[in-house]
Amino acid sequence: MARMDLKRNFAIAVLLVLYMPAVFNEQDVPDDCPTRKENPKGQTCQKACAQDQDCPRKKQRCLCDGECGMSCITARSTCPWPVTIDNADTALIQETKNFGDQMTVRCQPGFKMASGLEMAHSRCQGDKKWSVTASCDAVSPCGDPPGIDNGYLGKDGNAVKGLTAQYKCNRGFRLEGPEVIECLQNQTWSWSNPVPVCKKIYCPPPPEIKEGILVAVKKQEYEISEVTYYMCKRNFLMDGSHSITCLDNGQWSEPPACRARCKVPVQRSKVIYKGRKVWVTEIEEGLVHHSETVDFFCKNATEACSYTAATKCFDGVLPLPDCYEEPTWVQYHIFPKKLVSEIAECQER
Repeated sequence: MARMDLKRNFAIAVLLVLYMPAVFNEQDVPDDCPTRKENPKGQTCQKACAQDQDCPRKKQRCLCDGECGMSCITARSTCPWPVTIDNADTALIQETKNFGDQMTVRCQPGFKMASGLEMAHSRCQGDKKWSVTASCDAVSPCGDPPGIDNGYLGKDGNAVKGLTAQYKCNRGFRLEGPEVIECLQNQTWSWSNPVPVCKKIYCPPPPEIKEGILVAVKKQEYEISEVTYYMCKRNFLMDGSHSITCLDNGQWSEPPACRARCKVPVQRSKVIYKGRKVWVTEIEEGLVHHSETVDFFCKNATEACSYTAATKCFDGVLPLPDCYEEPTWVQYHIFPKKLVSEIAECQER
């Protein structure tokens, strides 16, 4: 009886071993699935998992999704097809476009990928996007164009014959020489000369401003982003920022201006200045600062009442309102209570 039980247990073990390959596959328990990377380039990772039970939806399985590692993938998720890539031909390998399937991206003659490859495999990812969709760029018969210090190559042109290379400079440098060189065929293929250079940009000494003082150590060259400052002379008001900055183009930002005070151009009137009704003679030196406002009294002849008209000082000039009339000597000295500033104010309607 014991011998029969032993044979039966052995048979069951053999059946289990034979059955296991049908239950598990490489995607179920991958030995080489990479550890998840945070925000891998060109891919949106799905929910991380260790087994199918970790996935919130019934139709999801825990599968290896490239650099995203083990992720919850919706069953039968597919990537778009056909795929058009500039200067390249694409073809499905498995003739399906489901998760994990691959397509080949093969550059057309005379073109290569940025990596230098002419062909690559692209995988259908868990985010329903293909892993490789970059275009192929033209390959020059002249070889790679020469590099430049403090600059880099841009893109310009895509024809193999007569291919061009465009140069750009890093921030703080200015291109001197041709921006674009060409791949030309004489006796052999070669790049046209000369190759440009990137020279560091400096600003010249900052400009002087009228009635202002430059607060800086004077030198012949100032570096990009360097800041210098201004002060105005006594009784002048600064209009604008007190500092200027050396810009990327080698020019200074807009400098300020030092504005003059304004002489109130009357002698025998009351005005409203800084919210107070005062005689002009009560204003210190009879001067108001740039951008300050003075209200003059005008007369409504029809209703025999007064109203005010405002005017603003601008760099030494305070224009009088058209409606204003300065009192005569007689009016000012003999009939001061009848001055426009002293009569009743007009009522608003």
